[in-house]
Amino acid sequence: MVKYYLLLIASLLLALSACANSPDTKQKIFGVRPYLPVAVQVIGDNSGSLPEYPVNDDGNSYRAYVQANRDERYRVKVSNNSDQRVGLVIAVDGRNIISGQKSYLQNTERMYILNPHTSGEYEGWRSSQNQVNRFYFTESADSYAAAWGDTSAMGVIAVAVYAEQPRPPVAPMTDMLNKGSAAAAPEAKGRARMESEAGTGYGENRYSPTAIVNFEPQPTTMEKVFLKYEWRETLCKKRILEACQEGQSPHNRFWPDDNSGYAPPPPRRRY
Repeated sequence: MVKYYLLLIASLLLALSACANSPDTKQKIFGVRPYLPVAVQVIGDNSGSLPEYPVNDDGNSYRAYVQANRDERYRVKVSNNSDQRVGLVIAVDGRNIISGQKSYLQNTERMYILNPHTSGEYEGWRSSQNQVNRFYFTESADSYAAAWGDTSAMGVIAVAVYAEQPRPPVAPMTDMLNKGSAAAAPEAKGRARMESEAGTGYGENRYSPTAIVNFEPQPTTMEKVFLKYEWRETLCKKRILEACQEGQSPHNRFWPDDNSGYAPPPPRRRY
């Protein structure tokens, strides 16, 4: 069955870009970000592109830390470096950014579509076909996910990339004319479905027009990206930021502060 997804309309109208265990201090920190067919960046309105601190790359799943700045608005930029159209299931704090529902990064979820060799920027929760509410970094209690009682994936920006299944050959023009009324029905159905559904904090409203396009995703992902955003002090505590480590007391290799694998006290409550 053909599915209908969102194409994000670029502001210049000259191009369309398409509208889908916690790491600890013992994980290896890679110095260089690997090449990805579909690259994901977090861009702060004030800070620009947030540096990434990779912790894992197994060829299909990439994980990295980024530093969050309190109250800063941000957007997720996705660049499709491949030669094919892709579908993007994007989840922030475990919630699909189009539907607002709990996400499992499946190909049946609402997704944005990105054309080959183009980029799209996704700056908020989609609240209608032409509106989003801005993303901003905030305390977990103030987050959109927490408002729904969901803290299962707090602080994670996840992107699942699905390649498109081969499109059927285009029918001759005479056949298209004969079947014109029938062909229009699925598009109308898809559009009605989009308008009946509303989409880290749920910020101010922003104009962001979309169009609905046909897209049939492959059953499995071609790539997944997970970016864990944390406050600077948390990244320092995890020894992720090298700048924080300067001047700190040397780590005692015979007395690691790891609570022997048991649950440690919450931050700022060391007894």
